[in-house]
Amino acid sequence: MYQRTTSPTEPAPTAGRRRFTRKALLAASALGVVTALLAPVRAGAAPAPAAPTAATPLAANGQLSVCGRQLCNASGQAVALNGMSTHGTQWYAQCVTEGSLNALATDWRADVLRVSTYVQEGGYETDPAGFTARAQKFIDAAHARGMYAVIDWHMLTPGDPNANLARAKTFFTAMAKKYKDHPGVLYEIANEPSGVSWSAIKSYSEQIIPVIRAQDPDAVVLVGTRAWSSFGVSEGSNESEVVNNPVRASNIMYTFHFYAASHREAYLSALDRASDKLPVFVTEFGTQNYAGEGANDFAMSQRYLDLMKRKKISWTNWNYSDDHRSGAVFKTGTCNGSNWTGTGVLKEAGVWIRERIRQ
Repeated sequence: MYQRTTSPTEPAPTAGRRRFTRKALLAASALGVVTALLAPVRAGAAPAPAAPTAATPLAANGQLSVCGRQLCNASGQAVALNGMSTHGTQWYAQCVTEGSLNALATDWRADVLRVSTYVQEGGYETDPAGFTARAQKFIDAAHARGMYAVIDWHMLTPGDPNANLARAKTFFTAMAKKYKDHPGVLYEIANEPSGVSWSAIKSYSEQIIPVIRAQDPDAVVLVGTRAWSSFGVSEGSNESEVVNNPVRASNIMYTFHFYAASHREAYLSALDRASDKLPVFVTEFGTQNYAGEGANDFAMSQRYLDLMKRKKISWTNWNYSDDHRSGAVFKTGTCNGSNWTGTGVLKEAGVWIRERIRQ
C-alpha cells in the first residue's frame, strides 16, 4: 500500500532462444493445469467458475522480457498485463484461496497476481521460512491458473531498502532458485523506497539483481523508485534522476505507484514523461487517497488507465482483500465465506476495477 501511512492470444512460439525452451513448455502446460486444479474445488461446497476455453495469459505469452521501453512476450510483441495485488499476506492470507484465485483468473480474467510479502509490519522478518513458503504457495496457485505472478518484496518501513539488504538476498535467492525454470514470474525488489536518495536505491538494486540473475537469468526485474515509487515526485523530484542515472542491468523495468484521489496532474505527467524514456510497470495504484481509503475518484483513475492502455503499461491494483478500507475490492467479511464471483461481493472500487480488467 502507498503509505505515508488483452493480452495477445497467439499461441506461444514452438521455437525461440534455446534458454527459454523449458520455460515455454511449462507455460504451455498451464492451461491444462487449470482444469485439473479446479476439479477439487467443484467437489466442495462452493462451485468454481468454468475453466477458460481460450489460452491463458501465461500459455499465450510465455517468457516475458523488456524490449525497448515495453514488456514483450516470447514472440517479441508488446503486452500489458492487468491484474490485482494481494494485501499483506500476514493479515489477509484468507483472501487468497482456491476460490478467490479461480474468480480472479476466470471471472475477472486477470493476467497477473502481485503477491505482497511485507518485510516488517509483522511479516517476513518474524518468520522468513514461513513467509517464503506462503508466497510460493500463492505464486504456484497463480501459475496453475495461467496467471503471471509478481514477487513483491514489500519493504515499507524503514524506507531505505538497504536496511533489509541481507534479508532481501536470502528471500530472492530462494525465489529465484525455485522459479528459475518458470516463465511466469517477475521480481519486484523494493516496494516503496522513501526518505532515501535514488543513488542509494540504485546501489541496492545493483546488489540484488545479480543475486536473482545468478539463478534466473531470464526473468524481468522491477525496480522501485524514490519517494514511494513515484519517480521522486512525492519528495519534490522527478524521473530525470533515473533517466540520467539508470540501474546498470538489463531486462528491468521501473515501478510507479499512484492513488488517484491524492495524486493529480504532476503524477500523471511524470508517468507520461517517464514512460517515454524508461520501461515502466505500475505495480500498485488505487482509486482512493494515498492511504487506500476515502472516496473513489474514478474520473482521475480513468485518465491514468487511458494513458496506461495507450502506452501499453502493465498494472496491478491495490488490493485483493476484504480490508475495511475502500481500496480493498471485497466487502468486509467476504474472505470468511465461499462466494467470490460477480459484483455482489464487491465494494464500489471492486466493481469498477473488475470491469476494467475484464475489458
